[in-house]
Amino acid sequence: MKNNFKLTPVLLFAFVLASITTILSAQAPVPDSPAIEAKAHALVAKLTLEQKIDLLGGIDSMYTHSMPAIDLPRFKMSDASVGVRTWGPTTAYAGGVSLAATWDKGFARALGEALGHDARARSVNFLLGPGVNIARSPIGGRNFEYLSEDPYLNSAVVVPFIEGVQSQGVIATVKHYALNDQEFNRHNASSDIDERTMREIYLPAFEAAVVKGHVDSVMNSYNLINNVHATQNEFLNLKVLKGEWGFQGVLMSDWDATYDGVAAANGGLDLEMPTPRFMNAATLIPAVKAGLVKESTIDDKVMRLLRTEMRYGFTDRPQFDPTVSTYSVADRAVALQGALESITLLKNEGHLLPLDTTREIKTIAVIGPNAYPAVPGGGGSSTAQAFEPVSTLTGIANVAGPNVHVLYSRGLPDMMDVFRQTRWEGGVKVLTFPSRDFTGTPATGNRRNVADFKPNQWEPEDPSPRSIRYTTAFKATEAGKYLLIAAGSGEDAFKILVDGKQVLEQIHAEGQVPKYASIELAAGQSVALQADYLPRAAGSRFGFGFIYEPELVSAEAKQFAKLSEVVVIAAGFDTHTEGEGHDRTFTLPWGQDALIEAVAAINPHTIVTLTGGGAMDTRRWLSKVQALLHTYYPGQEGGTAIAQVLFGQHNPEGKLPVGFDRDWEDSPSQPYYYATPGADTKLHVTETGHKPVDYTIAHINYGDRLMVGYRYWTTIGKHPLYPFGFGLSYTTFSFGNLHAPQTASSGSTVEVSFDVTNTGSVAGAEVAQVYVSDPSTRVIRPERELKGFEKVRLAAGETKHVTVSLDARAFSYWSDSAHKWTIDPGKFVIFVGDSSENTPLHVDVTLN
Repeated sequence: MKNNFKLTPVLLFAFVLASITTILSAQAPVPDSPAIEAKAHALVAKLTLEQKIDLLGGIDSMYTHSMPAIDLPRFKMSDASVGVRTWGPTTAYAGGVSLAATWDKGFARALGEALGHDARARSVNFLLGPGVNIARSPIGGRNFEYLSEDPYLNSAVVVPFIEGVQSQGVIATVKHYALNDQEFNRHNASSDIDERTMREIYLPAFEAAVVKGHVDSVMNSYNLINNVHATQNEFLNLKVLKGEWGFQGVLMSDWDATYDGVAAANGGLDLEMPTPRFMNAATLIPAVKAGLVKESTIDDKVMRLLRTEMRYGFTDRPQFDPTVSTYSVADRAVALQGALESITLLKNEGHLLPLDTTREIKTIAVIGPNAYPAVPGGGGSSTAQAFEPVSTLTGIANVAGPNVHVLYSRGLPDMMDVFRQTRWEGGVKVLTFPSRDFTGTPATGNRRNVADFKPNQWEPEDPSPRSIRYTTAFKATEAGKYLLIAAGSGEDAFKILVDGKQVLEQIHAEGQVPKYASIELAAGQSVALQADYLPRAAGSRFGFGFIYEPELVSAEAKQFAKLSEVVVIAAGFDTHTEGEGHDRTFTLPWGQDALIEAVAAINPHTIVTLTGGGAMDTRRWLSKVQALLHTYYPGQEGGTAIAQVLFGQHNPEGKLPVGFDRDWEDSPSQPYYYATPGADTKLHVTETGHKPVDYTIAHINYGDRLMVGYRYWTTIGKHPLYPFGFGLSYTTFSFGNLHAPQTASSGSTVEVSFDVTNTGSVAGAEVAQVYVSDPSTRVIRPERELKGFEKVRLAAGETKHVTVSLDARAFSYWSDSAHKWTIDPGKFVIFVGDSSENTPLHVDVTLN
């Protein structure tokens, strides 16, 4: 179906009308009151201890528990990072990292409202979002769901987002509290961190969500923090969240993130999801009778659930709102707006962009694995099934119009075709052992190839342990590099040896992505291959194969590149290569570097669009292409937005919410990202009705401390490939006329004002960024930190005067000795510019 969706005046009117209707129909929560407290207490008094405990666990995966004794129905939940995805097709938005790339607080509010509409259309009470964890490393598997590397930017956009959701009578759930900054081994990894780093980098967005955004639900994470699981972490849950921040809402677990019923009950958890495996009557009634858990602790949890549900009117009205649409044209406008505002132009050599179809361009080749179908979002629990997602290919064809020929080629073979078409010498010998360590008498067999791979999916563990060894040989027909590709699924593990040397390995983990290695072979050379595979589920979900690198890129793609004036290569990650349960690679998925190199060698007018949650390796080809755009995960309208930016119908305005490193080894988190060798500890877990289990806990040292992202680069005086806050435009801007008081009292608000001018010939948007430096500090601090920003829309030649207020926190650090936020009196420097590294304006302010 041809998709010509644009934000036309008619659709804009529909968007405004829908917004007005929503304002009139929305049922925002009311403040707590003595009447609500009295009613909740009265209901709690009617319940037995067992009935109260029953309310502390979910049911049927996505519901709270009902309680007929007090006429309490169950309430519905949905995953919601980029769309209300749990209950069928929905609008898929440019959320998470894309939202942060807009640097637009007004859009964050609109996005929250749109998700609230979608929730009400599906009778959803709790939205399980937003995620606000810090993008500490570019390989974090869920960075695309989160926001940025910076706590201030996260805080600034999450507050209006939450306000938007909750204004529609839907509870937002900020997650994952806390320090869930990697996906690998997330159930069994401890984030070991000092309090100052935690307070300054990893907690501020949660604090803003609670204190400023008044979020009514918080979700604990899977990981441990300083060797204590989040769901039973008294410091985080009781001292900080419910104590210092005054959180009165519901603290729930992530799904199956509870590990000890008594410890979780005493550690602040209110609701165990999706079922009460640990916080159940069998565990907690004896604990209450033995004095290990106070009944008042149980009462407080039930009060939080009832109080919150009453404030939203869930017990007095249906959650379904007949005034909102399940499929909404107005929401499509929000989805398009987010995609348009987030797309970030990183390179535009020779001003290739915007493309002018009225002159030389008659044929455009659209090539790459992400060109078609659309890639609205990453993988895992955030994946939303969009009603009508627009691919890069269809978006370009629609916007280019009938006078431009659009040619399409995927450019690379399907991975399963590589597995099936590999010619092994003498076939593949298969030994299946009745153990997990390749011992015992194996069953033998032979195969032509190994192509059983299935994308990551959960399947029950096979009760019969097996290990499978594949042995074969491969003979090179030509001299050159051969790509060895292997892939398992879920929690499968494997390792592959070539001529006795290990070249690929996937250890046991929750999820995984395909692995690959490049091997140089001479013509006629044979190599022996051994693949040891440990399946966790029944059957096999494994595959491997060789392909000659010069034959990776299809002849069709090369032909189309030669025939076209311009080539657009859609590359990057997708739901199978970046998602929940596993971290992604810094290098692009297999074959994509070779594809870009080959096409750019044929056609120098090559534009690359990258899909992904952050930085990725561009070293092999960046100097060979003319233009580069980061599209993150642009939601269902991504193809339209990409095309409108390419053809100049929209001036790019996205700014990087994460620094773009040249190399994974350059990342400041790289030395500290994986577990500290030799630091493992044991954890004993007992679940009612099951045998006790001992888990090995890996310890991740947050040794980078405060030096996350741009804080590191600006402090050491070096530069990433593209800095935090960077993004090009089709126009130019300048900053001037900076004013701030020479002196101010510590703790007072400092007003900073300056001019932003569009010095180019077309309208555009600039993000004015304000950084604060503390050269007279008594402790180690980053050279500069983002403390304010404003998105400014300007016509050609227009100037606007901008004022940014810096509160006491903008100048403060967390004092470990004083256990509070502290300002060292003295000189501060305020920088203003368009990225963390380009700050042409600066002024000194002395705080007394």
